[in-house]
Amino acid sequence: MEKSKLGPQTLLYPMPAVLVGAMVGEKPNFMTAAWCGIAASKPPAISVALQKIRHTLKGIKEHDTFSINVPSTTIAKQVDYCGIYSGKKRDKSELFNVFFGVLKTAPLIQECAVNLECQVIHTLDLKSHELVIGEIIETYVTKDCVTDEKPDPEKIDPLIYTPGVMQYQRLGEIVGKAFHMGKD
Repeated sequence: MEKSKLGPQTLLYPMPAVLVGAMVGEKPNFMTAAWCGIAASKPPAISVALQKIRHTLKGIKEHDTFSINVPSTTIAKQVDYCGIYSGKKRDKSELFNVFFGVLKTAPLIQECAVNLECQVIHTLDLKSHELVIGEIIETYVTKDCVTDEKPDPEKIDPLIYTPGVMQYQRLGEIVGKAFHMGKD
């Protein structure tokens, strides 16, 4: 199979399109991020890479808390809006129904099927970005998106960002059972 050489690029599939929430001053602010992923299981932790100029990063540093909100495809337009416009210039505090969990300073979005409430445990300077690692303090899942007491990816219908072609997509078909099909 012949390969095309593209040089260093940030291609990883799929990339989640998440909404990162933080209190900036007295207002909830949300930004769209795709460079986000699980970092550890004990303690449960997540990482998100944010450009240093981001208004949301200011709030994360102010309170040492943030949220990761997993939107469904039904709110793709609002997710894109949060990626286009900075909270420095546009007030995004009224864009969603906001609630707070145990941390009180990490705004969570009611319209998102999954919400992760996070306490900052480490940051790493990556020149163009700052990698923020947060311990997941609490997880909230919309009850309609739970089947047999487990989150149901089909009901969550998470929004996926596709780098390179710069578009949003949804999850596709099931290929097989993890930690099982490789045994054959």
